[in-house]
Amino acid sequence: MRETGPGKLLAISDLHVHYEENRKIADGLRPESDQDWLIVAGDVGEIVSEVEETLRTLRDRFAKVVWAPGNHELWTPPDDPVQLRGEERYRHLVELCRGLGVVTPEDPYPVWEGEHGPVAVAPLFLLYDYSFRPEGTYTKEAALEQAERAGVICTDEFMLHPDPYPSREAWCRARVRWTEARLEELPDGLPTVLVNHFPLVREPTRVLWHPEFALWCGTTATADWHRRFRARSVVYGHLHIPRTIRIDGVPHQEVSLGYPREWRRRTGRPGQLVQILPAAAPAAAARSGP
Repeated sequence: MRETGPGKLLAISDLHVHYEENRKIADGLRPESDQDWLIVAGDVGEIVSEVEETLRTLRDRFAKVVWAPGNHELWTPPDDPVQLRGEERYRHLVELCRGLGVVTPEDPYPVWEGEHGPVAVAPLFLLYDYSFRPEGTYTKEAALEQAERAGVICTDEFMLHPDPYPSREAWCRARVRWTEARLEELPDGLPTVLVNHFPLVREPTRVLWHPEFALWCGTTATADWHRRFRARSVVYGHLHIPRTIRIDGVPHQEVSLGYPREWRRRTGRPGQLVQILPAAAPAAAARSGP
């Protein structure tokens, strides 16, 4: 039986319900209170229908669901009846979410009024621009060549189309400009929880098994956003390395489930929701980033 007291702001990402084991985990997600909100930071699935089904189920359970798209939702798989590409696919997903009552990056940012509020919960859609490059590579082309030699090429190169933009980095630049302007319009002094599928800073990618993959993990254009926009927390996924690090005193919380082969190696029950607010006390050994 659920509690009826003050709610929590909870988060998860990278559900990847295309995998049956992950679908069962997603089906088991439940709030603790009737007032709980849920952040879903991208990569729910790859097929539009499975994204819709999962978000509908979660919206029926939680007081509010806030969604930011991942790269997998933006793929155009050949077996998906919805063959929209690029911006059209993203806009289709936005309208789907609006029909479900799920908050998207195109909607007014909802304000969390629970404990440690008020806080604007801001879902972002920013993509990446290949600026997280390996040391010593100064162009996108050189970085991609190095990644190819290492056998590391993201599936986005074949499945995530930037139409009508000429490239994914051009789409990223447009999204960064538009989102930055929206965040600047927030009331002075109102804190935020910034939600993006990709990390907003380079630091989380330093522990990747294959450092070349950082190319597809974000943009240096957002390196100071956690300071500029008064973030109480930055919530992200994509790397499948769930953990919290502190940068300039701000927790950057990866909340991903990941693929079955990954979560099976971890201790504890997979798919546990991460509490964002009320925030826990800072750890004694806080880390500083760039």
